[in-house]
Amino acid sequence: MRAHLGDHLVIESPATGATRRDGEIVGLHHEDGTPPYDVHWSDTHEVTLVFPGPDAHVKHLGHEPETDAGAGAPPPAGAPDPGDIGRRVATERQRRGLSREETARRARMAPDYLAYLEEHPGDPSLATLIRLAAALGTSVQALRGSGIDLPPGQGMALLHPELRDLGPEDCRALLSTHGMGRVAVTTPEGPAVIPVNYEVVDDAIAFRTAPDSVPAAAVGSEIAFEVDHLDEAMSQGWSVLAVGPAQVVTEPDEVRQLAEHAHTTPWAGGVREMWVSIRPTHLTGRRITPAEQ
Repeated sequence: MRAHLGDHLVIESPATGATRRDGEIVGLHHEDGTPPYDVHWSDTHEVTLVFPGPDAHVKHLGHEPETDAGAGAPPPAGAPDPGDIGRRVATERQRRGLSREETARRARMAPDYLAYLEEHPGDPSLATLIRLAAALGTSVQALRGSGIDLPPGQGMALLHPELRDLGPEDCRALLSTHGMGRVAVTTPEGPAVIPVNYEVVDDAIAFRTAPDSVPAAAVGSEIAFEVDHLDEAMSQGWSVLAVGPAQVVTEPDEVRQLAEHAHTTPWAGGVREMWVSIRPTHLTGRRITPAEQ
């Protein structure tokens, strides 16, 4: 018997074929996939060490059929190829500053299984997703990406919300070093708000665009730049607004440093080599939390 992480161990009667118990294999103790296994049982949600008997067999999920030569072999060498769920789990874990070990402990699973989920395409069980969502403070729907085409803020409002103003230092901390924000500009067709990838360098906000794009209309005028975050599960969040003049970065050394230290290429794609810098003259923010906090 050989198994992969994420396979199911099924125990059933050899005579009738009736399933008596099943669980997800969340830990391997041998590289070749042979027993024993750490199994998360679907009936008790407990994880136990199992030495399968003759009434047990492995149900492979998302893997090639088992063969004598390659059953249970680790994935081929090369760059990891995470699936959508794995990417979302890894991103949410890193955003919250959690290690794999701590996340696995909170989700009551083996760290090796969490690593497998983050690095390879997979279809974890609903029970596994529920535990991961709870460990990461999010929802199963969010990990599955079901709300990707829905606007944020559809959750219920707090019963007793408190809207607090944020000081400049709190605003700078929330801006962090990079992310996705929105720039508000005036165009010949009227006002426009465009999302852009941004960097924060020496208290200035910089983003890349193309000379003929809508964000380029910001150059030479005072504009507004906004970034926010909503926690749908907790019905709370924050927003930061920066207002100041926008200028093209023309100094070659500054342009090179911005390009070299950029955390990502523009999500919009295409050739966008024009850097625009906003040095805020006004920096304000607000946070919504429960009144008792």
